[in-house]
Amino acid sequence: MADLSAFPVTSRWPAKNQDILQLYSAQTPNGVKVSIMLEETGLPYEPHFINIGQDETWGAEYLSLNPNGKIPAILDPDGPDGRPLALFESGAILIYLAEKTGKFLPADSGRRYETIQWVMWQMGGMGPMFGQLGFFHKFAGKDYEDKRPRDRYARESARLIRVLETRLDGREWIMGDDYTIADIAMLGWIRNLTGFYGAGELVNYAELQNVPAWLERGLARPAVDRGLNIPARP
Repeated sequence: MADLSAFPVTSRWPAKNQDILQLYSAQTPNGVKVSIMLEETGLPYEPHFINIGQDETWGAEYLSLNPNGKIPAILDPDGPDGRPLALFESGAILIYLAEKTGKFLPADSGRRYETIQWVMWQMGGMGPMFGQLGFFHKFAGKDYEDKRPRDRYARESARLIRVLETRLDGREWIMGDDYTIADIAMLGWIRNLTGFYGAGELVNYAELQNVPAWLERGLARPAVDRGLNIPARP
């Protein structure tokens, strides 16, 4: 059995099975990327719910795993060369799990980098912009009298979602016939934008055709349906 005692995070969230991957996360658009990926690959793992509403990511135990204080993060007892690996940043985790399992990342070098390109696009553009729009439309920012910040993020989010609309024209998935980590990276964000954030009207979502159809296909996947609800709240 692997010994994970050297990782302080396990003193706060003990591993019931130290031989399998440990997931520290919550049901946010970034968090569900990893739970969906794990469900899709079938890799054994143990999820731990991190209560971001109670600032659990800012405790010393969690910061020892991710000094940036964000979810998700993983601890894999069977990392490269058989050594445990702690990893944060959802995009990096998706690439790691794809390479570990040989799934959802094309083997062809050109298509591999093209897929990673779209993951980086989501990480650097879609996620931050949609998140800010959610703040100014759904959360505390909605009470700000000055609506210019909200409108700025709404315009940029509308632009970004049309980049995806164009990419999906004539394609079932972002990489064509192949469902990849690029799709997994974005499904939770589009779902949140139009659902939990209630911001569909701000980005003119009803005018789109390709993105809604792609989202429907993604949400119909059993692994996606499971992953969206992991880790369960206590």
